[in-house]
Amino acid sequence: MRTAAVILANGFEEIEALTPVDYLRRAEVNVTTLSADGTSLTVTGSHGIPVTADKTLRDFMEQGSLPDMVIVPGGMPGASNIAGNPMALDFIKNMLSGKKYVAAICAAPAVVLSLTGALDGKSWTCYPGMEDYSDTSRSCKSGHRSGVPFVRDGDLITARGPGAAEEFAMELVGILCGAEVKEKIRSAACQR
Repeated sequence: MRTAAVILANGFEEIEALTPVDYLRRAEVNVTTLSADGTSLTVTGSHGIPVTADKTLRDFMEQGSLPDMVIVPGGMPGASNIAGNPMALDFIKNMLSGKKYVAAICAAPAVVLSLTGALDGKSWTCYPGMEDYSDTSRSCKSGHRSGVPFVRDGDLITARGPGAAEEFAMELVGILCGAEVKEKIRSAACQR
């Protein structure tokens, strides 16, 4: 069974986190939501919606195995809270070195992934205007693409923002489960 983990920090954008969780679980991917807070499973989104994570990031990392994909939602200050969490950054770096899929949406590509090296030499997108937030000491800004809902470059998948959450989630389903399952989920969800 394919596996994915979604990192949640207070201030995360709810639709960007929960749409991939929902669609991937419909596709029978084993998705684990992770609280970046080391002590509480309850994480509150940017619109005040509390979500109970499956595990803390610390507990998940102590298991020692990596999922097939990590997903980092945007939202502010959620993305900044993940960027300020050394354990979350180490987890993403471990995913990169393990040749696993790294996916991020909205502010997260620029705010979080630019700190991990994930964007270096890659094409990527983010919420309009956030590309200027990316770590300018790295060579990632040249790969930014605007005006597209999502970009896939090898093991890196990035997306613009809340309005692209559904397309982003469906791309993740296709990557982990293939075109047939993606079409089945798309059809059952009555997507346009």
